[in-house]
Amino acid sequence: MSSTASGKSGTWRNWGGNVASRPAREVTPASVDELAAAVRRAAEDGLTVKAVGTGHSFTSIAATDGVLIRPQLLTGIRNIDRDALTVTVEAGTPLKRLNLALAREGLSLTNMGDIMEQTVSGAVSTGTHGTGRESASIAAQIKGLELVTADGSVLNCSEKENPEVFAAARIGLGALGVITAITFAVEPIFLLTAREEPMPLDKVLADFDELWAENEHFEFYWFPHTGSTNTKRNNRSAGPRRPVGQLAGWFEDELLSNGVFQAAQWVGRAVPATIPAIAQVSSKALSARGYTDIPYKVFTSPRRVRFVEMEYAVPREAVTETLRELKAMIEHSPLRISFPVEVRMAPADDITLSTASGRDSAYVAVHMVKGSPYQGYFTAAERILTAHEGRPHWGKIHTRDAEYLAGVYPRFGEFTALRDRLDPDRRFQNDYLRRVLGQ
Repeated sequence: MSSTASGKSGTWRNWGGNVASRPAREVTPASVDELAAAVRRAAEDGLTVKAVGTGHSFTSIAATDGVLIRPQLLTGIRNIDRDALTVTVEAGTPLKRLNLALAREGLSLTNMGDIMEQTVSGAVSTGTHGTGRESASIAAQIKGLELVTADGSVLNCSEKENPEVFAAARIGLGALGVITAITFAVEPIFLLTAREEPMPLDKVLADFDELWAENEHFEFYWFPHTGSTNTKRNNRSAGPRRPVGQLAGWFEDELLSNGVFQAAQWVGRAVPATIPAIAQVSSKALSARGYTDIPYKVFTSPRRVRFVEMEYAVPREAVTETLRELKAMIEHSPLRISFPVEVRMAPADDITLSTASGRDSAYVAVHMVKGSPYQGYFTAAERILTAHEGRPHWGKIHTRDAEYLAGVYPRFGEFTALRDRLDPDRRFQNDYLRRVLGQ
């Protein structure tokens, strides 16, 4: 999978291909001082500023007609503190590079999302998360942030230093400043044993509370037009390390999960009537397997089929009802859905605009292959998800605005007040932030 958004003739496009913008200019700073100077110059020229990572958001959160900051020269580890068990990393560092470097040092993040192509700043700014009973999103593992604010000054924040900024900027949507460095909590590297197996959807829903309670990390994929899921349970292990074999990994992760799946998507897009039959075959293609490996090799997997996505966080106790309603909606509609629905969990956290802020959450993600007419499906799914006080993922397609979001985020006003203080002239504004945060 290409992890880089494309740009031709001054046009920036995201990975999913559904967002494009034409910035007035692009800047690739090689230092924090150069980035701060770029923000000050933008202010002098009356231009807005947005930083962009690898373009893995499906919303226009990074789009701008002003100054586009590309942080690919701001990469690498600044410092590892083994006593405090923290690592400070430059904002443009890809998660993949961070994980490889930490593993060489015998260290690891506690939890991860399911891909690692994003930059660390892009991942945390949009609320990237994995699944976990006690361990939360990547942003919840942050111990400190450095960011350039609207006047070009450099602000450091943590629980002790500028704590009100720290509470919000860990998932700041790019609205409070441009992140230049992040300090993460880490721990000595450990092993996870993954157990993947098919399971009927009815059984998953009936046993959901037990599956969640008994596993450190539980998630599943439901295949629409079927009653089948593929479940994954990850738990810490004393070892020994038993990674997926090279041949088995190629067959299951590359050939089936990417190659054959891509071909099935092409057929389904060309002939939608075939999708239910394809779904029946796809739901039975992956067999049970188990393996033990270091964390990032268990948490993440290759995603080479391009798609668009919408994801909402609902209260954890509402997820089974939500999925039953989603299944009924699909069954009683003409929709033909070729992509599985992904379900993950996260514990409550204390980040102002985290989708798990103040409540244990379950994430329901719906997808369509790139180029498909997704609007009807996403609109119908969004109606169900918002009925359960769902909070949309900041980097994935949704139609919610500031009025709705203020009703599902108890600390919404706290965030917008901080934004008024840090960016009164809306240097970091764009159309997306205008919609979700208001003027």
